[in-house]
Amino acid sequence: MRGLTPREDGTVFDVVGIGNALVDIISHVDDAFIDTHDLVKGSMTLVDTDRALHLHRNLGTSVEMSGGSAANTVCGVASLGGRAAYIGKVSDDDLGGAFGHDLLAVGVRFAPGGPADGVPTGRCIIAVTDDAERTMNTYLGASSLLTPDDIDTDVVAAARVLYMEGYLYDRPEAKEAFRHAARASHDAGRLVSLTLSDSFCVDRHREDFRALVTDEVDLLFGNSDELVALYETTTLDEAVDSVRADCRLAAITLGARGSIVVTPENVVEVPAIGVSHVVDTTGAGDLYAAGFLFAHTRGDGLADCARIGALAAAEVIGHVGPRPLVELRTLLR
Repeated sequence: MRGLTPREDGTVFDVVGIGNALVDIISHVDDAFIDTHDLVKGSMTLVDTDRALHLHRNLGTSVEMSGGSAANTVCGVASLGGRAAYIGKVSDDDLGGAFGHDLLAVGVRFAPGGPADGVPTGRCIIAVTDDAERTMNTYLGASSLLTPDDIDTDVVAAARVLYMEGYLYDRPEAKEAFRHAARASHDAGRLVSLTLSDSFCVDRHREDFRALVTDEVDLLFGNSDELVALYETTTLDEAVDSVRADCRLAAITLGARGSIVVTPENVVEVPAIGVSHVVDTTGAGDLYAAGFLFAHTRGDGLADCARIGALAAAEVIGHVGPRPLVELRTLLR
């Protein structure tokens, strides 16, 4: 890769993420804005192009920054001191340019897919009221149109771990892109990981996720609800028994109880790191994955991987927003 020296194992990056490339557009509004535009306060709603553009035009002053689950994770890896890259689809518009600029600014290599044929860059319009409620309207736009042709297999092969975001899995072309990327990663002797993203996402794609986990995934991320949904069990213990038969490694978060790391032989329990005041849990799972992957790529033991994941998650839940406000590498000391 241009500008970066390959390591002895041929890799350039620690982690390459694939996900929905969204720009977060954050604006402070009053309750009158919520009422005028018929928004459901505190909710997340998927919207179409016209609705997204209408809300964006009427927001007034706003802050724009790159977003999306897997993008949060690779930014966390970079903040810890790792090398990270990201593959996602944006359009050739102002927000697409802003998305790439944001990633480069924090040291993440951006490998955008091909042009989106006039479909605007995806965005999440976040209206924050005085009571700190976040009302989100998400337009997936170009981000959801990822195809196998958008996957830069050279970048995938140059990363120690491929990290794929379950939220992106809705369209058949995206499913093919995941398989294409996983094969390129395995052909290069690398590790393939997947985050389940959300229980509703698991419910939509359970059969396909199960097949992907069995066929391609070496390391699975999720929380306890998502794992139970994946295997349609009544208890977490039953789901753990199922995943250990399908996957060689799974890192499962348990909220305030910490996390467990599951292998075919063992279950390693790691407590959470205490936080004096939880402000916003958005991004906690994304940053847990960042810490775990960073530690895993440098050869740390499984318990230490989970501890560094907990450390990164603890930082992000202490403030508003899904990205760290400090260089996470400073916390490792």
